[in-house]
Amino acid sequence: MINPLAQELNDALKGTTAGELLSDVGVRLYFPKGIIAQSGEAKKLGHTANGTIGTTVVDGKPLVLPSIRKYISGELTSGELVGYAPTAGNPDLRAVWKEELIRKNPSLKDKSFSLPVVVPGLTAGISYLADLFLDEKHALVAADPSWDNYVLIANARRNAEFIQFKVFKDGKFNIEGLKETLNEQAKTGSVRVILNFPQNPSGYSPTKDEAKQLVAMCKELAEKGTKVMVWCDDAYFGLNYEDDIEPQSLFAHLCDLHENVLAAKIDGPTKEDFAWGFRTGFITFGCKGMTEAQYDALVKKLMAAIRSSVSCASTPSQSLILKGYKAGNIEAEKKEFRKILERRYAIVRKFVNEHKSDYIEPLPFNSGYFMSFDTKNINAEELRVKLLHEHGIGTIQIDPQTLRVAFSSLDEENIEVVYNAIYKVAEEMGKN
Repeated sequence: MINPLAQELNDALKGTTAGELLSDVGVRLYFPKGIIAQSGEAKKLGHTANGTIGTTVVDGKPLVLPSIRKYISGELTSGELVGYAPTAGNPDLRAVWKEELIRKNPSLKDKSFSLPVVVPGLTAGISYLADLFLDEKHALVAADPSWDNYVLIANARRNAEFIQFKVFKDGKFNIEGLKETLNEQAKTGSVRVILNFPQNPSGYSPTKDEAKQLVAMCKELAEKGTKVMVWCDDAYFGLNYEDDIEPQSLFAHLCDLHENVLAAKIDGPTKEDFAWGFRTGFITFGCKGMTEAQYDALVKKLMAAIRSSVSCASTPSQSLILKGYKAGNIEAEKKEFRKILERRYAIVRKFVNEHKSDYIEPLPFNSGYFMSFDTKNINAEELRVKLLHEHGIGTIQIDPQTLRVAFSSLDEENIEVVYNAIYKVAEEMGKN
């Protein structure tokens, strides 16, 4: 039975692509008018006293143990440190992140899209999208190879079919392979695809021309009546090292593309702002023709997924990120950190360009934290184990034919040592 509050949201989304793409869980989700909603009202109107939230308050401020307080800068108030954040996140941070989206993606200016919602990390964001839009009847399309958490979330948690397309063909992004896969999936009436750029594990981002082709592909499907949802996993957004890469997120081109295209952007400071352990991310929705009321209904569905799992994201992480952006120096500081990654990328690029092997071949890479090898006729797991046990070098086996190397975590003086060992061990394995 559908809860009346869920039905209200379903009615608000009726006739929209978002409403038609909802999963079984997505249809059932609602944001209760319970403790959180009532506490919100009390915060605004409870001038005499507020007995709604389960925190210990003195003189209107949450208490903080001195043993914890002494390790945190006095610039954070007790509320910014230990108080509960709203389910959708700190409203000031949400507003700042929306402004940042427009600054980093200029074509978003004057386009309609939702206010970003704070989630406890990008993984959680992807998981919430899976709750809302995936089930046994609705598959997810992803690259091959791809981050192993995708199949765990889509298939193991949501029991959705996980369909992959070979991400590269003849040393280039496999546009035709993706198109064939989406056209086949479109026979069901709808398509859900996750596109991760810079890609994990390959470290590849589309060129400007490839990005145009990806957008045109989605529009073509939409014009034929297919409901299309694109999940833009932008975890490594902005870490581009070549001039021909499309500088904007696909979300900027998809969010008003067609009434049949719903775009979701999953991003955050985790990688962009070098704040990995903060576990703070954002989900933003965009679809041509959606009204503010309809965005609000979709966001409430997302808030329900958050409320029913972790309740809300971490408060101190949100407070620190917000203060960092308000300080005004963050872009200059990030530029310096990115130079470190660019130098490492350049060393790796030079090395693999100068070294050839019959047994391993680098997949195309031009951005992000990683690059990967196609291990051809040798086993990637065996290569990983030999590197670890015989040379003390850690790498990741993504699948039997893909070995990932995170050059982001290699000091410059170690890069040639690592890559020499990879080529040497691969050669030994191939000849034996």
